[in-house]
Amino acid sequence: MKQIIIKPIISEKSDKLASKSNQYTFIVDKTTNKIEIGKAIEAYYNVTVEGVNTAIMPSKAKSRMTKKAVVKGRVSSYKKAIVTLAAGDTIEVFGSAGQEAETGEA
Repeated sequence: MKQIIIKPIISEKSDKLASKSNQYTFIVDKTTNKIEIGKAIEAYYNVTVEGVNTAIMPSKAKSRMTKKAVVKGRVSSYKKAIVTLAAGDTIEVFGSAGQEAETGEA
């Protein structure tokens, strides 16, 4: 069985979506469809999914300077899913990262 949910996307934009629209963003397997993504989120986080929007983010060319040369490469493409939850449901996406910030470790 393939792993459907790879990881949540934690950014300012996804945080704003979560707080205002109750939408959460995840990187998912490229071959999954919206129905499979919705069922996986419901099973893993024990919430009710109202809708799933998906987008395949294109790969990008990246280059960086080293002492000897310019190293060129590519960042792989990935599939992003924005999941809308029912009113009253939430997902704790930050997990232990938010707790470390409260203790003052940095």
